[in-house]
Amino acid sequence: MKNSAFLQYTKKYIKLTTEEEAILLSNIVVRTYLKDQYIVQQGDICNSSNFIISGCTKTFYMGADGQEHVVMFSIEDWWTSDLGSFIAQKPADFNVQCIENTTVVQFTYENLEKLYTQIPKLERLFRKIVERAFVASQKRVIRNFSLTAKERYVIFKKTYPKIDQRVPQYMIASYLGITKEFLSKIKSQLINEQ
Repeated sequence: MKNSAFLQYTKKYIKLTTEEEAILLSNIVVRTYLKDQYIVQQGDICNSSNFIISGCTKTFYMGADGQEHVVMFSIEDWWTSDLGSFIAQKPADFNVQCIENTTVVQFTYENLEKLYTQIPKLERLFRKIVERAFVASQKRVIRNFSLTAKERYVIFKKTYPKIDQRVPQYMIASYLGITKEFLSKIKSQLINEQ
């Protein structure tokens, strides 16, 4: 059952009573997106925070030059949205697009605010989610400033082994801030070093 995956996830952070679980489940919306569909589009207000049950998404910024800059991938048991847009209810800076058919548990901004009142401990859950996202973002910035592209790729493969095989190489190159040709060169070097 799709909702049970989300309930299992919440247990890592908070303990809900049977009544609280029932309230939470009655407010859950499960939605499936097809490959290439957008969950959020740059310029629109991000109206949902999305927990991935199955599938894979990329979060990216489209530059004025038409260049796509991937900032994040998300897979099962991860969250995806334009967090700044969702929290502030302002136009999104990022797109969230499905790389595979993707099923999510969605919380609208209004629904989540209502749930915080009904189940106050949910604020702890979402605080923990935001904290983890913030730390991951900071670490990524530091890696981009201090490591070579090869080192960043090695860390990416170790940190996200389930993503490397599911995502096209040109997207991984974009995430690393390099060309796909340079990524191919790095991969060849790593094979030769083994």
